[in-house]
Amino acid sequence: MIRYLARRLLTMAATLLVISALVFVIIKLPPGDFLTNQIAELRSQGEAASVAKAQFLMQQYGLDRPVWEQYLRWIGLWPNPEGAFNGLIQGNWGWSFEYDRPVREVVGDALWLTLVVNLAVVVFVHLVSIPIAIYSATRQYSLGDYVATFIGYIGLATPSFLLALVMLFYANRWFGVSIGGLYDSAYAGQPWTWDKLRSLMAHLVVPTLVIGLGGTAAMIRRMRANLLDELAKQYVVTARAKGLPPTRALLKYPFRMSLNPFIADIGNLLPHLISGSVLVSLVLSLPTVGPILLAALKSQDQFLAGFILMFVAMLTVIGMLVSDLLLAWLDPRIRLGGDGR
Repeated sequence: MIRYLARRLLTMAATLLVISALVFVIIKLPPGDFLTNQIAELRSQGEAASVAKAQFLMQQYGLDRPVWEQYLRWIGLWPNPEGAFNGLIQGNWGWSFEYDRPVREVVGDALWLTLVVNLAVVVFVHLVSIPIAIYSATRQYSLGDYVATFIGYIGLATPSFLLALVMLFYANRWFGVSIGGLYDSAYAGQPWTWDKLRSLMAHLVVPTLVIGLGGTAAMIRRMRANLLDELAKQYVVTARAKGLPPTRALLKYPFRMSLNPFIADIGNLLPHLISGSVLVSLVLSLPTVGPILLAALKSQDQFLAGFILMFVAMLTVIGMLVSDLLLAWLDPRIRLGGDGR
C-alpha cells in the first residue's frame, strides 16, 4: 500500500505539472494581457506614474519575457529578478492585476466557502438520493417509484439558475426576505464569529437545494438502474433461496456493488459542482470562486484565473486518489496488484 501511494503521489505531481502547463498556455492564448492593456490605456491618458508601476509589475512577474520563462516563474521553477524561486510550489499564488492585490487576498474566504457549499451539496445529494433510489428499485413500478421517476425528470430538466431565480422571486414576494448570499449583509467584511457561522448555516440551505437538485435527480436514476441490475443477478437469487434476511440480502452485496460508479466519479464530482454552480453563484450572490474566475477570465487576469483553475485541478486529482482507495475497500473484487492497480 505504501508503494502504491508513493506511485500515485508521483503520478499526481506529474499530472498537475502537465495541467499547469495547459492552463497557462490556454490563459495566454488570447492576444494581450491585463497589464499590457492597462499600460496602453494609461499612456493614452498621460499617467506616467501609473505606467511606471505597471511596467515594474511586468518586469517583476516576467510578463516581458518569453512564455516558457513566464510559466516557469509562475510555478516556481525559475528565479525572479532578485534570484529567488517564488511561485506556486513555494506558496506564492501570484498577483491579481485587476484587484491590485495578491491572489491569496482576493480569493480569501471564497476558497473555503466554495468547499463548504459543494461539500454540503455532496452530502445532500447522497443522503436524499440513496434512500429514494433503494425504495424505487425494491418497489419497481409502484406508485412511489412513479413519483420518484417524475420528480427525477423534473430535476434533470430544470436549470439550476432558473430555479434560483424562481426561489429568489417567490421568497421576496411571499415572505419579503432575500435568500441571496451566504450570510446576512451585516456580517459582510466582519471576522468570523458564532453568530456569523449560524447565519452561514441558515443561508446554506437554499444554494444546497438549488445546486444539488439536478445531481440528486441524476443519482436517483443511475442508482435505481444499477441496483435493479444487481438484484437480478444469480448471487442475489441464491442468497434469498438460502434464507438470508431481505435487508441483509440487499445491503450486503447488491447495494455495495451499485455504489461503484459513484465512488469512481468522486474525482469529477467537486470540480463539476464548482464549474456548474457559477451561474447559480452569480444569481444568488454567493461569495465563491466561480464569479471570481469568470471575471478573471474576462479581464485576462492570468495569475488569478490560473490559480483558481489549478485549485480545481488539485481537487480532481485528490478526488481520483480517494475514489481509488474507496473502491479497493468497497469492492472485494478489486485488489491492489503489483502494478499499482
